[in-house]
Amino acid sequence: MVRRVAGQVLRIGLLAVLAATVLLACASESSPAPSTTASTVEPTAEPVLSATPSFEPILKRDPFAAPTPEPNSVSEGAVASRTGVTSDTWRGLVVASEHRCSPYDSDDYRYSQSVEQRIVAGMGGIIYGPYTGTWFASTSETDIEHIVARSEAHDSGLCAADAATRHQFAGDLLNLTLASPAVNRSQKGAKDAAEWLPDLNHCWFAGRVVEVRQRYSLTIDPRERDVLENILTGCASTSLDVYDYRPAPVTQSVTVPSGAGTGDALQLYDDNGNGRITCAEARGHGIAPVYASHPAYVYMDDRDGDGVVCE
Repeated sequence: MVRRVAGQVLRIGLLAVLAATVLLACASESSPAPSTTASTVEPTAEPVLSATPSFEPILKRDPFAAPTPEPNSVSEGAVASRTGVTSDTWRGLVVASEHRCSPYDSDDYRYSQSVEQRIVAGMGGIIYGPYTGTWFASTSETDIEHIVARSEAHDSGLCAADAATRHQFAGDLLNLTLASPAVNRSQKGAKDAAEWLPDLNHCWFAGRVVEVRQRYSLTIDPRERDVLENILTGCASTSLDVYDYRPAPVTQSVTVPSGAGTGDALQLYDDNGNGRITCAEARGHGIAPVYASHPAYVYMDDRDGDGVVCE
């Protein structure tokens, strides 16, 4: 009896050992074996500094902004944007050198003296010289002044115009103002804006020159264009400024240049001895055009009072 019980116990123990062995084998198959190699270190998110700089701009360029020109260079488009000037036009005007395509004759540009009262009316009834800010007591103290001189307009395109257009230009109030004889004849004369500018009212003067040239499709030479553009870019307005009352200076007698008295002028240029000097005589002696500063001027007929004859 004892042997039988011991045998059963032995069998049960063996079965238990066998079951434990089977369980251990199953557990080892389902669990991964521990790695014997070193684990890989993941890189951090912090960027590594590089000695090579990045050329990607931090601030993105405004897609509507004009491109930045290369250093020491200005594109043609940039110049046109800043000045309104292209290779051949400016403010609607053709940029070209003056050209006299037909002879100039002041008789083609006659105007009525009655236009002087219309100039005064246009300035509110005052007799005023915009170039110097001078108030005059009477129109007898002033000359009718063409802002764009007639000979200048002739050489800027009116040389090809018909008689009616030339006559219209000569009496156009847009191009007329008042000035003292000293300013009109001895200073401005037939000069353009590149050669002469008034003491006052620069913006008004520059604006009028452009308007007149636009009205009659006149050309403008590069030098005058540059002068006017420099003025107009700084103007908030091109309206006429009337300054406080400034009486006209007392008229002084004209001093004849030394070595060329009026008597000398008649002796030199009055070929027929009639006490006058004609354009034919002036041209024959090579002194045409004759400006107000020339001693022969006082013996000549300056019908338009612009300070120059025989243009």
